[in-house]
Amino acid sequence: MWSLFIAILIFGVWTFISNAKHSRRMRKILEQKQLVEQEKQIVVEFMHTMVEAVAEGSDRSELFQRIIHAATVCTGAYSACIYYLEADGFLRGVASEGLFPPQSDVKRSEFSQDRRLRSQQLESILRSESFAMGEGLVGQVAQSKRALLIANARLDPRVYQHEDPDFQMHSLILAPVLFQGDLLAVLAVANPADGVPFNATDFSLVENLADQAGLALHNCHSMQVQIEKNKLDTDIELASTIQGLLLPKKFPPSEHLEFAVEYAPAQKIGGDLYEIFAIDADRIGVAVADVSGKGVAASLLMAICQTHLHHYSKVESSPAKVLSRINRSMLPTMPRDMFITIIYAVFDRHSDQVVLARAGHELPLFYDSQADGSVVIGPVDSPGMSVGMVESSIFDSIIEDRSIQFGENDALMLYTDGLTEMANRNGEEFSTARLQKVLETHGSGSAQTLLQQALESVNRFSGTSDHLDDLTVVTIKHAQPAAVASIEA
Repeated sequence: MWSLFIAILIFGVWTFISNAKHSRRMRKILEQKQLVEQEKQIVVEFMHTMVEAVAEGSDRSELFQRIIHAATVCTGAYSACIYYLEADGFLRGVASEGLFPPQSDVKRSEFSQDRRLRSQQLESILRSESFAMGEGLVGQVAQSKRALLIANARLDPRVYQHEDPDFQMHSLILAPVLFQGDLLAVLAVANPADGVPFNATDFSLVENLADQAGLALHNCHSMQVQIEKNKLDTDIELASTIQGLLLPKKFPPSEHLEFAVEYAPAQKIGGDLYEIFAIDADRIGVAVADVSGKGVAASLLMAICQTHLHHYSKVESSPAKVLSRINRSMLPTMPRDMFITIIYAVFDRHSDQVVLARAGHELPLFYDSQADGSVVIGPVDSPGMSVGMVESSIFDSIIEDRSIQFGENDALMLYTDGLTEMANRNGEEFSTARLQKVLETHGSGSAQTLLQQALESVNRFSGTSDHLDDLTVVTIKHAQPAAVASIEA
């Protein structure tokens, strides 16, 4: 009987102990589950905060501040700091909250007793600190790309401790802020407000927050890049419109002269220039120029060159002197790696004479009809160096005017190297020789016909109408008054 009683008693005790252990395990599992759910909720709220910041178009500095504020709130930390990896390879404090202890020696006497002023002084010190890869705890976490938990920082010799009690480090978590494996920053969270050291749960939370911060920083950067790109696209579109307004759409009326133009920038704005304008009642000026470059800088230089051309053509009758004046005016402010090639011709409406000068530009091609019905075709040679390349004394000593008689059925073609240097699939350039062949075949036609045939010929040769360089062609034809009238109509 006693043995049965003892057996029942032992079974009861064993059952009680088993149930107690099971209950403790269940409570522990529930507690862990609650912690996981809490962490998940914190991370979700943090993500929401970051998404809002990016969506609102916050700049990087504001996003940094939101990250550390959210980190202190989520972890219950007294202070936090974020160290951003700058382009020079150093990590620098870019935002802080609370009295985050500096990672370098700071004398207590340097700080004001006013808490508000101390916070401002501390922020200034943190922004002045920089760490190379592997230097200090910040640099070590950056280099290893692995988070670090120092639960009891007072006992860890790696942690710098200040004499000032406000700046003593009690507990610390540092986590790398990464995006697709690339380091962006290091997030540091210090000193729990409740005085209890950070634990593994806090460590996991900060790691997750750092992951979300990396995504937010990347998205912020991408959005800022897109905003800047959109602004740049708008500016370029506006510059393209202005450049289009500066180029002539109508040509001066002339009894014998007809003009045709093709202007095709490789980008939205180009570095080529053409100009056809009335100098006075008797003369028409024609210019084609090319800046050694593309884009906004080239277009600005072109606009300046165009302004000088109009001004000096009114005070100098010689094309060579006009170009000399342009070189003298632009040389002091020209970028060292840029220059302008230009050809400028002046057509006299009554004498049928053309005087031209060339500053390093492509040689113009002349279709010269002879009295006996034959035709001489070739370049009009004239010496000259590019604008902005040499001092005025050298430029002026080389450049010269060339004069040709431009009579009935004659044609002149001015162009930039974007035409003759157009290459085919084999890398062979179209060349001046092929352009001269076009002039031989179609030079007797109108200015528009000659222009069209030149463009079709180069497109057939290259196999495409796309081009990598700005392209400008101006054709001038001396035609009968009736022909000119019919074209203008």
